[in-house]
Amino acid sequence: MSEITVFTKNNCVQCKMTKKYLDQLGLGFKEINIEEQPEYLAQLKEQGFKQTPVVQVAGREAFAGFQPAVLKQLTA
Repeated sequence: MSEITVFTKNNCVQCKMTKKYLDQLGLGFKEINIEEQPEYLAQLKEQGFKQTPVVQVAGREAFAGFQPAVLKQLTA
């Protein structure tokens, strides 16, 4: 099972959709809210991300936004 981290912020529709979809797939994940833990914001900006959610999966390239096709591949 891959380790999945989802970086979110408050009132983010794509964040909610991503978390709901991961739940539907039965994939556990760790959520980090960058508004509650702003120390992660600089790290994400350094990696070139400008929107949330940012999904990091061990051994894969991180991506931003709600991408159900990519998330579904995690179950393969």
